[in-house]
Amino acid sequence: MALIAGSAATGLGQCAGVASTPGSAADCVAHATPQEKTVTLDATHSYSLAELIDIAEHNNPHTRIVWERAKQKADELGIARSAYFPVLAAAAAFGDQRIINPFPKPLAPRGYVMVEIPAVVPEVTLEYLIFDFGKREAKVDAATAEKLAASANFIQANQEVAFRVASSYYKLLTAQERLQAAQETLKTAQTTQDAAETQLKNGRSTLPDVLNARAETSQAVFDMESADGDEKIARVALTEVIGVEPSPNITIDAQKSAPLPESLTMSIDALIDRAIADRPDLMAQAAEIRAADDAIRAAKAEYKPKIVLSGSAAQTSIWPTADYGQLGNASQPTWAATLGVEWRIFDGGARKGEVAIAESRRREAQDEMTEKRDQATREVWTAYIAFRTALRKQQAAVALLDSASASYSSSLDAYNYGVKNLIDVVTAARQLAQARLSSVSARSQLFLEAVDLEFVTGNLLRTQPPATKTSTQDGPQR
Repeated sequence: MALIAGSAATGLGQCAGVASTPGSAADCVAHATPQEKTVTLDATHSYSLAELIDIAEHNNPHTRIVWERAKQKADELGIARSAYFPVLAAAAAFGDQRIINPFPKPLAPRGYVMVEIPAVVPEVTLEYLIFDFGKREAKVDAATAEKLAASANFIQANQEVAFRVASSYYKLLTAQERLQAAQETLKTAQTTQDAAETQLKNGRSTLPDVLNARAETSQAVFDMESADGDEKIARVALTEVIGVEPSPNITIDAQKSAPLPESLTMSIDALIDRAIADRPDLMAQAAEIRAADDAIRAAKAEYKPKIVLSGSAAQTSIWPTADYGQLGNASQPTWAATLGVEWRIFDGGARKGEVAIAESRRREAQDEMTEKRDQATREVWTAYIAFRTALRKQQAAVALLDSASASYSSSLDAYNYGVKNLIDVVTAARQLAQARLSSVSARSQLFLEAVDLEFVTGNLLRTQPPATKTSTQDGPQR
């Protein structure tokens, strides 16, 4: 777990290192900018698991998608808060109007006067919603909840990427150790073949024994080549997961001396409680429920009136002219102010439908929470059982490898002294080969199950105490 925890210090560009809660993730996403440059691999560098996770978080398209969604939700919250401020607008009107004004003929020979009025009216208008019975507040609360939900989804996406990288990393590690085990099995088969041929020269063995030993050597060569191909394929799969060009040209720091997990630090009930409290997907769903509650408040507020203050101020300048008589020019400030009450009395059921939809979405969100809580509990139980099983399998694999190694050595010595036949040696060699593979698989599986336990409890890439402790931990749990 220390390998993965190290990525918290290097993933700052993607907010993975500081985004331990939805609030901190929201603050980071709102002010940070994701790296645009795609990270490339250095074929001469030996990458740790933490480094690979950091590369994947920057390169993976899914993390960029949830990043942008979280930024959008942060901006939507700013839009919702803007409703508390007045709307101030400036306008300027330039016009020219020509009209006919009827006039009595004694005053105007034609019985009318043609008037032309050029005008310039610069104006400032103000509109301010004073009171709306909590509609704006509900919308701001809903936007806040949506922002936290998006940030929790961002954390979840980073954890999923980290878990996929860890899975591919340990699959490659298993493939490398399988290759090493196959190479050791080939050496064992060659040793058995050499012993059989020596015994044949000394007249204490038969040609069928030698042929059998040669067949075992050929099978070991076949297994080694197969393991070598699997190891290269695992390299390609790892590069694909971290988001770089698929290639076998990657070197990992296997850290074969890393201590193995040896026990759990928490009970199953405590693990389930941690998952319910800390899993980002449950945090996101809880925020969705709060947003649905706020949407209901906003929909019900539509039944209430609104108090709106509006006003305008302008400088009106005109210089009219007439074809009969003389008109005066004017340039005076003009203004208007209104305090109005808006109350929608009838709308054909639109508000009723909006409330019904909001309440339905709230029930939907609550049902999704129930489903996700059940899923989280099931996944924790599965990971808990899998870790305990992997721990027992690893312990059994160690004992199996020790006994198989001793069995082969004693069988080979006995064969060289003519006490046992070659069949006993070959059988012991096969058991040793199987024990080596079992040991390799059990070790990597134990690491992976420990990572899975942190993932399903929501603690991956976070700073809380891990659910497992390693064999070198004598004091406080790390």
